[in-house]
Amino acid sequence: MAKNDKRIQVTLACESCKRRNYITTKNKMNDRERIEMKKFCSWDRRHTLHKETR
Repeated sequence: MAKNDKRIQVTLACESCKRRNYITTKNKMNDRERIEMKKFCSWDRRHTLHKETR
């Protein structure tokens, strides 16, 4: 089965410590803008905003 080109891997970086903590996938056709999620940062030990990096 061929892999779908519309779904791409993105890296999420913490806004407070600037470390790249998570890798996730997103649909390039549905989500044009960069994603923002509240995730747990193990260095800050709290939930912080993570944004998509290029």
